[in-house]
Amino acid sequence: MDQVAALVIQLVYGVANLALISLGLAIIFGMMRVINLAHGEFLMLGGYTVVVATNNGVNLWIAMLILAPLVVGVIGVVVERLLIRWLYGRMVDTLLATWGLSLLLIGVVTSIFGASTATTVSVPIGVIRIGEYSVSGYDLFLIGVTLGLLCAVYAVLKLTKLGLVARGTMQNAEMASALGVSTSRIYMITFGLGAAVTGLAGGLLAPVTGVLPTIGATYIAKAFITVISGGASILSGTAAGSVLLGLVNGIFSFLTGPTFGEVALLLAAIVLLRLMPRGITGRFFRKSL
Repeated sequence: MDQVAALVIQLVYGVANLALISLGLAIIFGMMRVINLAHGEFLMLGGYTVVVATNNGVNLWIAMLILAPLVVGVIGVVVERLLIRWLYGRMVDTLLATWGLSLLLIGVVTSIFGASTATTVSVPIGVIRIGEYSVSGYDLFLIGVTLGLLCAVYAVLKLTKLGLVARGTMQNAEMASALGVSTSRIYMITFGLGAAVTGLAGGLLAPVTGVLPTIGATYIAKAFITVISGGASILSGTAAGSVLLGLVNGIFSFLTGPTFGEVALLLAAIVLLRLMPRGITGRFFRKSL
């Protein structure tokens, strides 16, 4: 029973990890239809924010929960104002522009921190024992944070005026503008929110993965696969995609090893999109957020 409990926690952590790295992309790509190939670098910047802040004496929790989303959110606003705002409705152009941004951010960070060694941050919560087996307390913390973050984004988009206006603007910007909404400001705020959520995820994962200038490459494919597999609904799609792909990855990793787990995740996504080209929420939960 102890082994089963530990396995269940491991699977739930895998699901939460996918949801955490994908949520910011679900806002920027799923909601705004901007193909952000710099998503992995936003996660990387969140991690480096934590590293730099803690090295300068800032409390780790403040660095992860406040500074990482704040810094990356501000960077997201600057990127939207200088680059993305001119490219709405031109998905191929956003792909090329954010790819260039990705390369630029990797180059800048590499020139500052170097490229050869992963920068690490100590894990703030120790091991929790379940009978004869031990589970990382920080993994349990990340599961709880992911659930709380999903609920917080849902509350903002569903229950606040800002969320209502943002969703309306993304669906029909011309109509929103005719009703007196500053669509330019809404786009800026929404992109900044997506970047801030991504920065928070990168900061929270820094103690687990370490930070490298190229670490975004390990996140970007999984994030896009999860969001696309989930379909049009931002939160329910991301959650459904994370559950399905996270369980496939976790089970195959447990049975055959992590390499085959990654292969199984990709194959599951291919089969899913072949059977449901519009994603999970294209067939189910169509009216969900």
